[in-house]
Amino acid sequence: MGNLALVTIIVIAINGIISFKGFNDQLFFDKYKFSISAIQRGEYWRMISSGFLHVDITHLFVNMLTLYFFANVVIFHGGILAFILTYLGSLFLGNLFTLFFHKDEPFYSAVGASGAVMGVLYSAILLRPDMMLGLFFFIPIPAYIFGIGYLLYSIYGMKAQNDQIGHDAHFGGAMGGYFITMFFAPWVFQEHLLMVGLLLIPIVVLFILKQTGKI
Repeated sequence: MGNLALVTIIVIAINGIISFKGFNDQLFFDKYKFSISAIQRGEYWRMISSGFLHVDITHLFVNMLTLYFFANVVIFHGGILAFILTYLGSLFLGNLFTLFFHKDEPFYSAVGASGAVMGVLYSAILLRPDMMLGLFFFIPIPAYIFGIGYLLYSIYGMKAQNDQIGHDAHFGGAMGGYFITMFFAPWVFQEHLLMVGLLLIPIVVLFILKQTGKI
């Protein structure tokens, strides 16, 4: 994707510094992680701070590697402000989604930049749907196929609840990237209208499942 933009380096550095602080300081980690009960009693900063903490180095590395691959696409097409808006907006919406789906689970907690990174990823897919992604790093797959498939998988994960993956944050973050991109790059309606429609399908499916009480 070319030279890494300074803003991306800064975001990765902030994630690294805060995450490593959390690795070595349990009190710090517990104070800033996403926690349903803590947020419900007014500790709203966790909606953002939790997105800069990670469980371990592998968790941090995977998120930052994904950001590394796709950040420049958003920056190139929308600029630095659009990238920051996409990153933070998707992070917040991902956690808001999680709060909504787990509001009756006071002991639920989570950390990670997955929502923010998924927002950047889906923004990049909308801006450049012709991109090819490397599934498992070596299987080529069109970006839009990955986008639709991943959102449908996230819906399945939210419904099944049989793993420890924060599918809610992934889905909410992807929605953030989708709608924020519409705001700063409305030209995608003209140039990539089919992709706009296709990526909307999983969002509509989730809405229907929620309205019918199936999720």
